[in-house]
Amino acid sequence: MARIHPTALVDPGAELDDSVEVGAYTLVGAQVRIGAGTTVGAHCVIEGRTTIGRDNRVFQFCSLGAAPQDKKYAGEPTALEIGDGNTIREFCTFNRGTAQDAGVTRLGDGNWIMAYVHLAHDCQVGSHTILANNATLAGHVHLGDWAIVGGLTGVHQFCKIGAHVMVGFASAVTQDVPPFMLVDGNPLAVRGFNAEGLRRRGFGPARIGAVKQMHRLLYRQGKTLEQARTEIGALASSTPEAAADVALMLDFLAGASRGIAR
Repeated sequence: MARIHPTALVDPGAELDDSVEVGAYTLVGAQVRIGAGTTVGAHCVIEGRTTIGRDNRVFQFCSLGAAPQDKKYAGEPTALEIGDGNTIREFCTFNRGTAQDAGVTRLGDGNWIMAYVHLAHDCQVGSHTILANNATLAGHVHLGDWAIVGGLTGVHQFCKIGAHVMVGFASAVTQDVPPFMLVDGNPLAVRGFNAEGLRRRGFGPARIGAVKQMHRLLYRQGKTLEQARTEIGALASSTPEAAADVALMLDFLAGASRGIAR
């Protein structure tokens, strides 16, 4: 049997692995599924079509799976999906998706989510990200793997932030941020590329050199975006070790919908 505090209210329809722990005064709804090894703290509300994977730690006072804060929402059966191995600190709010998008808000694996973080409807958050206290993602935001979002930062709806990006403290993200970049401010500005983060993740000199060149082509040489994309594509043959990094950048630039931060 799952270890459920006597004061917690778990709907009989909820599916909890036998190893799940649920803290005092927490409410778990009928359509919730929680995987092995996950712990849920006190005074949480988990509702709607919410799936939480294995080995997550949800701290007290979180609201997961509530209806989206979207005036168009009319009760459609949308969902929230949380992967494995995430840490979700106090007072986080993750809402379900909407019928106007994928219908699912997603959080991947191994993320470190600090207190008071908000994931609005239809956000798609990758794996191994860090969202510091009070980071706020508006609806339809996409956040790539290994990205870091500083505290008190707001991200405008429909923005995309690429993999390995670092967004500084108290920034306002209103345009798409290409992979690997280092940005901050209000208005947002690109300050460089996330060299230290890449080193910590095992990027060798050749790959870091290629990322540095991509940064130069996009931001330091006065090229149009199309010119920069063409020259970035050529890096895959001159630096084969970075072919996947080049492909990541080109895919992101091709899908940018709000213009890239410059």
